[in-house]
Amino acid sequence: MASVFSGLDPAAYSPHALHDSERMWPETNCYIDLWIEVLASLKLPPEAMLGFTMNQDFEGDQFTFFKVPLEDLETLYGIRCTELAIYDKVQNHVAEQIGRGRLCLVEMDSFFMPDTQGVGYRREHGKTTVAINRMDMEKRELDYFHNGGFFRLSGEDFDGLFQLHLTAEDLPFLPYTEFAKFPDKAPAEKAIRDTARQLLTHHFRRRAAANPIRAFAAVFPAQVAEVAERPFGFFHKYAFNTLRQLGANFELAGSHLDWLSADFSKAAAEARRISEVAKSVQFQLARAVTRKKFEPLQTALDPAADAWDSMMGLLEDKL
Repeated sequence: MASVFSGLDPAAYSPHALHDSERMWPETNCYIDLWIEVLASLKLPPEAMLGFTMNQDFEGDQFTFFKVPLEDLETLYGIRCTELAIYDKVQNHVAEQIGRGRLCLVEMDSFFMPDTQGVGYRREHGKTTVAINRMDMEKRELDYFHNGGFFRLSGEDFDGLFQLHLTAEDLPFLPYTEFAKFPDKAPAEKAIRDTARQLLTHHFRRRAAANPIRAFAAVFPAQVAEVAERPFGFFHKYAFNTLRQLGANFELAGSHLDWLSADFSKAAAEARRISEVAKSVQFQLARAVTRKKFEPLQTALDPAADAWDSMMGLLEDKL
């Protein structure tokens, strides 16, 4: 059975160090997490792509859901990723592209994904992106990258994921799908490192005009007061799209700066400080929602906001 990366076994797979369980945020968001593992499977450094973390902003109701720009993937690694049109059954398109050595990234329902056990699996429908390495239609089996790992599902989960129960009278299953074309020869590590430095400068120039953490802090207690009036499950959605995106983004920013050069060590430390504060405040958020006491949240983010200012100042001196 064809696969994009031959020899990968979910049972023996070891995630990249960026997904180490000792990190503050071992998983970030589905899109970045799968690219970390895909690049590692290609023997390429995923740390190189993370300059875009400089661009994160507060969008009023959430922090930017950070994603690597597709043009960065091509500039750094020679990987061309673009939308795949879905006009037939999704599995037919996926099989065609796997046969051509191309990786399909498909938005699917985590309800049918066993690796989300205890969170979404068979409990809640949710949109997430997977990268499909191998598919066996006869065995109804799938090997896929998702979040911080590489997994296998089969049987009823396979049927549910591809919506095989649908009839001609039902609305078609048309998920957003991308596919990645890999170069015949990857760039050398020095070329990747030089390009990553250039991209960091590019993204730094496009950073938020005003401190996004201070903008969030100004509305944070009022938002949490509204969250506290919702069912408790809503807390997890709010935390994921605010504090987790903030903390995970800047932990990755710190890893990028460490990988790039020792010259950025002080800025990397400030990035990790932002991540640490976001992690701590997430625990405070849970207590505030439970107790409905929001006053302590008014200054909880101040150390992270100060660290953002310091980090950007340090990078301005270097870049």
